[in-house]
Amino acid sequence: MHLLFVDANILFSAAWRKDAGFLRFWSLPDVQLMTSMYAVEEVLRNVEDAEVRARLENLVTRTTIVAEGDIDDVAESLALHQKDRPILAAAIRAKATHLLTGDRKDFGVLFGRRIRGVLILRPSDYLRDRS
Repeated sequence: MHLLFVDANILFSAAWRKDAGFLRFWSLPDVQLMTSMYAVEEVLRNVEDAEVRARLENLVTRTTIVAEGDIDDVAESLALHQKDRPILAAAIRAKATHLLTGDRKDFGVLFGRRIRGVLILRPSDYLRDRS
């Protein structure tokens, strides 16, 4: 069983269109999706459309919301932007096997690395590795 922590950009992209490709993650076998309220709130700040909000709410009900992590668990040496530390910290605390994010700008240097047990991947890399 893979425990997949999804970043805010994955939630946003999955909710954006009713036929979004990212919705595939919510139907994968042997996967538990999780995120944090920090990530959900980030999406909510950027979504005004009622239909998109409704789709987001539906996704959130099908996603385990985990406790926030301790950002001190994220080493300063990772050079991760301050706003992204709570995402990785929550994934670590939840003992996620993977952190899926499309945020190449801030997480790109960490793609393919395992940090405190959490493998950081782009969604496409996760799907490719599953096949």
